[in-house]
Amino acid sequence: MKIQNPILKGFNPDPSIIRVGEVYYIATSTFEWWPGVQIHMSLDLVNWKLIGHPLNEKRLLDMTGNPDSGGIWAPDLSWHDGKFYLVYTDVKVTDGSFKDCINYLITARDIMGPWSDPVELNTAGFDASLFHDDDGRKYLLNQYWDPRSFHHPFYGIMCTEYSEEEKKLIGDPWLIYAGTEEKFTEGPHIYKIGSYYYLFVAQGGTVYAHQERVARAKTLKDTFETQPGEPFLTTIDVPFHPIQKAGHGSLVSTQTGEWYFAHLMGRPLHHSYESAVDPRGWCPLGRETGIQKVIWDEDNWPHIVGGHMGKEFVEAPMGIQEHKWENTCPEKDDFDEERLNIYFQSLRIPLPDEVISLKDRPGHLRLYGRQSPASTFTQAHIARRWQHFSFDAETKIDYRPKNIQQFAGLTCYYNTQNWSMLQVTWNEKYGRVIDAVSTDLGKTFSVYGENPVPVPENAPYVYLKAEVRGIEYRYSYSFDGSNWQQVPYIFDSAKLSDEYIKAVYDAAFTGAFVGMASVDGLGTRIPADFDYFIYKER
Repeated sequence: MKIQNPILKGFNPDPSIIRVGEVYYIATSTFEWWPGVQIHMSLDLVNWKLIGHPLNEKRLLDMTGNPDSGGIWAPDLSWHDGKFYLVYTDVKVTDGSFKDCINYLITARDIMGPWSDPVELNTAGFDASLFHDDDGRKYLLNQYWDPRSFHHPFYGIMCTEYSEEEKKLIGDPWLIYAGTEEKFTEGPHIYKIGSYYYLFVAQGGTVYAHQERVARAKTLKDTFETQPGEPFLTTIDVPFHPIQKAGHGSLVSTQTGEWYFAHLMGRPLHHSYESAVDPRGWCPLGRETGIQKVIWDEDNWPHIVGGHMGKEFVEAPMGIQEHKWENTCPEKDDFDEERLNIYFQSLRIPLPDEVISLKDRPGHLRLYGRQSPASTFTQAHIARRWQHFSFDAETKIDYRPKNIQQFAGLTCYYNTQNWSMLQVTWNEKYGRVIDAVSTDLGKTFSVYGENPVPVPENAPYVYLKAEVRGIEYRYSYSFDGSNWQQVPYIFDSAKLSDEYIKAVYDAAFTGAFVGMASVDGLGTRIPADFDYFIYKER
């Protein structure tokens, strides 16, 4: 039995992996997408199932107005004394000298909740994690942010004791590890193995220079010694390897005593842009999760099996039977259920009944128009991750706009500055029409300009489709679901990637989504009714 990387396809970065009995769990970052934190489970490390999002109430997370790529960074999941602990960072400022990231802790007896009210820990840096020492004491680690202009902003890793009884950090924090010359030291996780405390940290920035380093010490107050030689995990020196950006992860042991390391990774598509951040290409699927097997040498240092670049295909644990899950994400969603499919998310906030409904028109997803795709507040926008390089997404919409401020349709979305939309809207000359728009680094243009496509008066529905084919994607429309007309423009998948956005903005850490949105600038909030949504790999 082989594990094929990535194990979590599409935007699923910063994995925190644990084992509870025979069950493995991974928590990953969700940034500005609501609800916060994705939890996947597995019984064999091969097959994974999305089971929930613990930050699903406003008492746990309120990202109203959060910037693009703010929100949930690098959650940490742990298990101790019959209880799950989840530490997460809500980043409110992403650019400039300050991050304003708030670290919280919640607990639950069951992975599905209910979760406790959040304990606010500190705002000293992101990527916080909780270490449970074998003497019963607990310690919070986080990236140590330095706002001073004359220092590198990544000061190292901070450690502070946490009192569960008092529900607060106690004592003075200290710098537990400064990192190496690669800088950008972040993503800390500590493990007590044998007589050593092992600290795993990410370095080099979460791009193609990414890497994972290991350091160890006899006590938490001793100087941590960096593992000699090459990084524990990196793909910086193998530009044609199928795995790129490898780093930022966490360690887990199996029931049979084997070790694995879950890590962030990317799969680039190549492009001819001269402005490329790195000639390796672009990752519209975002940063995904991979896993590697780990062995220990005679000096008790860990190593990735197969070398520091890792493998695309990894040996699965011995003695564990494969367990495949029933597909929980239907290829076609007819919106007949009482709740939205778990694969769909909204932006920043839970959408209330006056914005989204599966009941107001049974068998339809109804979105009452709100703010534009450029808003960081209330978008009537429901989407799911791109998880394949080649797929079709299709929907069927009943929508009756009466003003240029009203439009609804199918979106391909990265953030408020980069997105596209095949939409039904209104035009002074033609009435109800179809248009295709694209926003590139904040600048929006219309494919059809002054000549949009009129919608026949007798057309009860309009069918919309996105066909993603690697580095390109195209839109099509139909008035009967059979005869499709292709929009005369080829859209660029690279423009929905971290690499493209990072050419202008520092914070770009998510991935492409495809979904449905409704906009109404008049405040009349007219409904857009979506009869189904199809996502089909090609």
